[in-house]
Amino acid sequence: MDFSYGANGAPFGNNGVPFGQQGEPKPRKPRKPVGNVVTRTLINLGVTLGLGLIWFYLELPAINLQSEDFYVFALGLCAVYCICAVLTSGFQGDGIKGYFHFLRKQCTVPFFLAVALVIVALVGSVAGWVPLRANAYAELLNVQQGDFAQDIEEISYDQIPMLDAASASQLGSRKLGELSDMVSQFEILPTYSQINYQNCPVRVTSLRYGDTIKWLTNRSNGLPAYLVIDMVTQEAEVVRLDEGMKYTTAEHFSRNLYRLLRFRYPTMMFATPVFEIDDEGTPYWVCPRTVKTIGLFGGTDIHGAVLVNAVTGESEYYEEVPSWVDRVYSADLIIEQYDYYGRYHNGFLNSMFGQRDVTLTTEGYNYIAIDDDVYMYTGVTSVTSDQSNIGFILCNQRTKETHFYSVAGATETSAQASAQSQVQQMRYTATFPLLLNIADQPTYFISLKGDDGLVKMYAMVNVQQYSIVSTGSTVADCEQNYRTALAHNGLIREEEAELVVPDRDTMEGAIAEIRTAVLDGDSYYFIRLEDSEVFVTVNAAENPLAVILNVGDRVRLSYEIGDNASILTGASVELLAAAEPAEAATPESAAAA
Repeated sequence: MDFSYGANGAPFGNNGVPFGQQGEPKPRKPRKPVGNVVTRTLINLGVTLGLGLIWFYLELPAINLQSEDFYVFALGLCAVYCICAVLTSGFQGDGIKGYFHFLRKQCTVPFFLAVALVIVALVGSVAGWVPLRANAYAELLNVQQGDFAQDIEEISYDQIPMLDAASASQLGSRKLGELSDMVSQFEILPTYSQINYQNCPVRVTSLRYGDTIKWLTNRSNGLPAYLVIDMVTQEAEVVRLDEGMKYTTAEHFSRNLYRLLRFRYPTMMFATPVFEIDDEGTPYWVCPRTVKTIGLFGGTDIHGAVLVNAVTGESEYYEEVPSWVDRVYSADLIIEQYDYYGRYHNGFLNSMFGQRDVTLTTEGYNYIAIDDDVYMYTGVTSVTSDQSNIGFILCNQRTKETHFYSVAGATETSAQASAQSQVQQMRYTATFPLLLNIADQPTYFISLKGDDGLVKMYAMVNVQQYSIVSTGSTVADCEQNYRTALAHNGLIREEEAELVVPDRDTMEGAIAEIRTAVLDGDSYYFIRLEDSEVFVTVNAAENPLAVILNVGDRVRLSYEIGDNASILTGASVELLAAAEPAEAATPESAAAA
């Protein structure tokens, strides 16, 4: 290698750079800013606005200071603007201090806006902190004392829901599987809503598209039907619509229910929408509007609801929802508010140390229809013991009217165990109980399901003396056995033990039509008499005579009087006269024919 020497005697390499300076980097040229200040600002705002619109369309945050998602959205926009400002202005400044000064100059406005949002969120959170506002949390739910025997009337069999959500879902899936034109294209939305429809407890749910391809091929017509599961008769019905539902949670883009709500009501916050049908069977989405009543983020409550027609997409906000709506306050929200009341109605310190009169709801809940409204039921237990209930609450899910009934007794779990022990050889599973008034006695009503998920038997367990348990294959048999047990234990008089049989009526005539069906493993005969438009159902297991009946036989049918004008249930049959046998054909008659 050749060396040369400078004036001071230092050697140079082939590139002419002294050896001591061979590894030193060249100074980096600063990036030039894009245009002038106005141009850069417009570019920054445009990019921020564009990304913000995409973010808003996908995530749908409410433009509301009470929404936690709003703060994430706003802080994200501030960060996007700052990044754009740095990129369009060029990285300038010498050293860390100079570079920091450059960043502060470019991001002054979004920085202070972000700081202000953080401060507001922190102050709002502290203002809603439970230890500071325990009394306010306790007042979220107005709990009134009730008298069980006076407030809770004995209900008829056609009002007692006998299925839980899992059984209803199984029946719905089976029913959809019978429809070849639907089962390959649609699925069932798993959120079955229990409502009171035409004075009958039912569960309803919408369909949804099987996948994205099936959505593309069917979206022009919408979802063609919804399902109704009768909680009493355990029958599933697919209700076909003249015009399909085009605004649902299963849709995409502008017809998606959540997106429709956000664009029409950008500042409102909503709880989970509930699928319901009105008295005419029109499908709606009930979208409860949530508000925060304590600080910025505490004390969740409901103020009215938006009703969205699932077919047309028409929507309207109601501060007081129509009476046909059954589900505005969710069970989880009611339980949360009662737990606040039970913990803090005597103050926060008492909930931690003295725990005087501190109560909590038990695990699980159920629904029951009363006076055309749906009430949520759950037990209440002392915080110091979970072995027994001290009472229970009933809450109207439309108005949030809540009553506490002081009835000490077994927990729901204990009642389920007692019911299962009565039929342990069957290995039936007990559903979560309903609380009924039977002869002025608080009574757990429990459905017992088999391995196939369908209801096989029923049980009644006395709340205060849960050793009193009765079962039956029908509700009537179960109640009769239960009343007898109450009388034997001295809880009711002997004359009260006799079950009041529903009103019955009779009809006579010749059989015009017979149809058969197997329901829950039993054979039923649907009989229509001449000059009649109604069918009467006869259980073959209870009426073996039905098996040998023929068209033309003259019979007397005794049936329960009910509201259903097309099918009459609970019938017994008596043969009055057999049909005349047809004359045997002769060669002469055949030739004449």
